[in-house]
Amino acid sequence: MKTIQYKQTIYFLVLTLLLAISSCERDLDEDLDLATFPANGEVFIDGFSSGLEYYPYGDSKMDAFSVSNDAYDGSASMRFDIPNYGDPDGAYAGAIFRDDNGGRDLSGFDALTFWAKATQAGTINSIGFGQDFFGNKYEVSISNLQLTTNWKQYIIPIPDPSKLTQMQGLFWYAEGPEDGDGYSFWVDEVQFEKLGTVAQPRPLILNGEDQTYQGFSGTTVQLNGLTETFNLANGQDVTVNLTPAYYEFESSNTDAATVDENGLVTIVGGSTVTSVITASLNGVEAAGSLTIESTGEFVHAPIPQHDPTNVISIFSDVYENVSVDYFNGYWGGSTTQIAHLNIEQDSVKYYSELNYVGIEFQNPPVDASSMSNLHLDILTNDEMTGDFTIKIRDRGLNGTIDSDYNGNPIEDDVETIYTISTGDLAIGNWTSIEIPITNGGLSNQRNNVVQIVFVEGVSNFYLDNVYFYGDGGSSSRGEPTTAAPTPTQEATNVISVYSDAYTAIEGTDYNPGWGQTTVYSEMQIDGNNTMVYDSFNFQGIQLGSTQDLSSMTHLHIDYWTDDSSALNTFLISEGPQEKAYALTVPTDGWASIDIPLTEFSDVVDLTQVIQLKFDGNGTIYLDNIYFYTEGGGTATEPTTAAPTPTVDAAN
Repeated sequence: MKTIQYKQTIYFLVLTLLLAISSCERDLDEDLDLATFPANGEVFIDGFSSGLEYYPYGDSKMDAFSVSNDAYDGSASMRFDIPNYGDPDGAYAGAIFRDDNGGRDLSGFDALTFWAKATQAGTINSIGFGQDFFGNKYEVSISNLQLTTNWKQYIIPIPDPSKLTQMQGLFWYAEGPEDGDGYSFWVDEVQFEKLGTVAQPRPLILNGEDQTYQGFSGTTVQLNGLTETFNLANGQDVTVNLTPAYYEFESSNTDAATVDENGLVTIVGGSTVTSVITASLNGVEAAGSLTIESTGEFVHAPIPQHDPTNVISIFSDVYENVSVDYFNGYWGGSTTQIAHLNIEQDSVKYYSELNYVGIEFQNPPVDASSMSNLHLDILTNDEMTGDFTIKIRDRGLNGTIDSDYNGNPIEDDVETIYTISTGDLAIGNWTSIEIPITNGGLSNQRNNVVQIVFVEGVSNFYLDNVYFYGDGGSSSRGEPTTAAPTPTQEATNVISVYSDAYTAIEGTDYNPGWGQTTVYSEMQIDGNNTMVYDSFNFQGIQLGSTQDLSSMTHLHIDYWTDDSSALNTFLISEGPQEKAYALTVPTDGWASIDIPLTEFSDVVDLTQVIQLKFDGNGTIYLDNIYFYTEGGGTATEPTTAAPTPTVDAAN
């Protein structure tokens, strides 16, 4: 069904209560009855019932509805003329029938019934009740209702009649052409009834599946797949789609997650805690559940720094985004699922069960002719299972996406392919990825970019800040153009904290929550992982285990900055005992320093080192942080005493 734009009109109903007072000595509330609404179940019986109005959807065919004398019973029925594909007056027909007298009390009924037939066998996309343009709180629908050329009765059960004490949305439908061709159908004897034969209610959430979701504190997840199946007197089952307002939701552990009346789950646990979200409907337990596993506080992606005038944004809260057709087209054979998350007012996409998935934006396509790179930020908590591939595709001059059986571009389509090797995505931290589009497939064909495709390599990941930027849109901060120097120390003489050249201390946390303002991320420079400290005041590194460095002689660090005026590094042992060493800033390119551990040993117990810390300002790039034993390679020793630290070590 097409996206529907509603034209809303708000009506104000003034209710006048007439009080009958039989004695001046009586209290008023003894004779005051609360206002009730008529229990009138008729919608269309040879004509509209009292107060009923017809409101077509804003982009539908406005004259699709008429009253016909071809009736199942009586003298009149409703006729709907579905337009042909491409009809300039509207590509589909759709509308609501609303009671503008204030509503009806439908709590005494158990189903909406009607008779219908069509000029040909057809399938109505959606039909039901509960749409009123005032929130559609109690909407119910049947999808793909099959019509025949003979009159047939249809029944739409009410999930919980007790909730419908003031219903204004009495009937609605939305239908498009069948295989491109329009047709007509009739509906008659539309009314709410008490059948007494609607039985065996079987509600579902999440389509009846028991699902698990791992998420950060502050993440919200909308429960979906809300349906209920009933058995009718003829023995057939009918399944309706319904809104969350019919359900009663429950969280098994509100310290981990809460759920509101709209089925919106909010993860609140600040540490590893679990909750199971379940639901019931009118006293019947719903099949399906959502197990929430809180993974603690969410670390937000780095804030983009590119000039908005040189950016075309696909998805970011920082920039104005272009129109996106979908973030998951559910292509044939794809197992990938997507969740749209809002974490502390930060919109993030979460992909799970990845084999392949595409983001498509071809209405209109992106003209990236003046752009040089695609930027995106990715966070995963999983080990990579293989190479992770990102494809950027155009649709060529013919204006269509052309692919072979394996999804590769054909005809005049091209693509740029970027591969992230196994292990190059940081676990538990954001990795910033910069993909050049000025060479390779898209180099001469960037004016019709329509897709970004992710293929395998990692099962689950968070995605943020997806945008193209131009050469003139470089960051307001400087960035290294080359990777840090490759270390020359023998691995047998090294205890590595962070470096692609060596195996790091297992379990090291590069972004512990110590109350810093620093935004930590990782980016690849010439295929080399590099740490980035933005909005830098201080940043810690929690080693995965206590380290005995008594046999080591030096601490090596490669760093790069063009805007810092102060940078100190600290070594910290049990106690804690810490000491700072000041580094020279700014730098001209990458600076490499080898600090003798004797600079720390008068304060720090080198047999029990547990942490490193940096403090200062600006934006700092770091790589190749490791301890080594002199003699395992050439070390560059300081020739002068260390500068006096410029930032209070208490920070």
